[in-house]
Amino acid sequence: MTLSSALSSALSGLVASTRTAEVVSGNLANALTEGFAPREITLASTRDSRGVRVESVSRQVDLGLLSDRRIADSARAASEVGASFALAVEKTIGTPESAQSLTGRLATLEAAFVTASTRPEDPNRLQEILREAQGLGALFNDAASEIARLRSAADRDIATTVDALNSSLEQVVALNTQITAGLSRGNDTATLEDQRQRVIDTLAEVLPLRQVPRDNGSVALVTTSGGLLLDGRAVTLSFDPAPVVTPQMTLENGLLSGIRIDGTEVPVGGDRGPLQGGRLGALFDIRDRAAIDANAKLDAVARDLVERFQQPGLDPTRASGDAGLFTDAGASLEAQNELGIAARISVNQAIDPMRGGDIVRIRDGLSAPSAGPPGNGELLAALRRALTGPSSLFSTNLGGGARSAAGHAATLISNLSQARVAAEQTQSFATGQASQFRALELANGVDSDAELQRLLLVEQAFGANARMIQTIDDMLDTLLRI
Repeated sequence: MTLSSALSSALSGLVASTRTAEVVSGNLANALTEGFAPREITLASTRDSRGVRVESVSRQVDLGLLSDRRIADSARAASEVGASFALAVEKTIGTPESAQSLTGRLATLEAAFVTASTRPEDPNRLQEILREAQGLGALFNDAASEIARLRSAADRDIATTVDALNSSLEQVVALNTQITAGLSRGNDTATLEDQRQRVIDTLAEVLPLRQVPRDNGSVALVTTSGGLLLDGRAVTLSFDPAPVVTPQMTLENGLLSGIRIDGTEVPVGGDRGPLQGGRLGALFDIRDRAAIDANAKLDAVARDLVERFQQPGLDPTRASGDAGLFTDAGASLEAQNELGIAARISVNQAIDPMRGGDIVRIRDGLSAPSAGPPGNGELLAALRRALTGPSSLFSTNLGGGARSAAGHAATLISNLSQARVAAEQTQSFATGQASQFRALELANGVDSDAELQRLLLVEQAFGANARMIQTIDDMLDTLLRI
């Protein structure tokens, strides 16, 4: 070996050691960086086998584990949305131990009837009935408003999510282009690939998807339901949010928007269509199923309450077709108008002095022309029996058994509590699964101990090559002095 070839070999070793040190230090510095994949440097001998060259720097990623982790993240994001909705609805209706819950309000109204029937001449006790009835009606109104708010919020969140989804897909397209161009020029594209992985991770929370590699370094994205999101170009998703969502508005009757992919309507919700699952699917489920179901159950209990007090013969002074103690926005309730009754239920203004009524009509009859005997508590007792007597709900899936008003309310609360517990169990499982996959991914990440050992070897190689160069320099000096 000549001195020049030896010098060339040593210099190539220094270059390779320097590049290896950069890769190792980069791995150590980014050990906790989200989306960072460890770099592995590949060295090879030069063509004349008299030196070493850096052949490539590659990212070490387990694509199978990455795909499973993304699907788990999607399930976790969906479960969080569902659990948050179930908890919000349960809080709105209340729990049995709370005096402000639906069952608590019904219990206090029943107690007010009992107390007033023992002293019907006491206006304070009649006023207590009015106050409790108004509080019960307000609870129905507030609960219906909260469910409507949650449904409207889901519709707005869908619009925001679709916009973010389109933006992220365009980012992936741009990164694909940069990576392809970088590879064609022989540049290191690992940093760009890290950035692309982080963007796709955010997409995976919105929709469960799989990443399909392409030959030129780019990737395609396909949902687990078979929907193509990106392959060369990104699809465009569109959605039209509603300014306000009312109980009468549904996807089926065309009053609410679905999703369009490149202008073509696709099925959404449940297990239908190419965009099911993930946070987006959970939002559609709230808007188009869960909120509608919760509102229907609330309406069924509200309808039962209204109809209990407009039974024929309960109040002899009330004419056929007149409203009872509870009304549908001031009128009697027709069966076909059940939808949205929880938002419209109110106390009959005939007994409300603040709206021109007379409090004694609770005792004497809603249409009584004048005050009756102050000691007559028969109507009050009859109203209490109407509240506590058994009746069956004509709709919803709360069960067909005959129960008191409080019994139906308790069934509703139990049903909502079970839904909340089930949603939280689903969330707990999904969170645990996602955490486990994340832990496995981190275990395959940067091993700081191994990297430090590699750094020591690099230091030794660097020192050896440096000594070789120093030796050659000394030999050349000796030759020149001869």
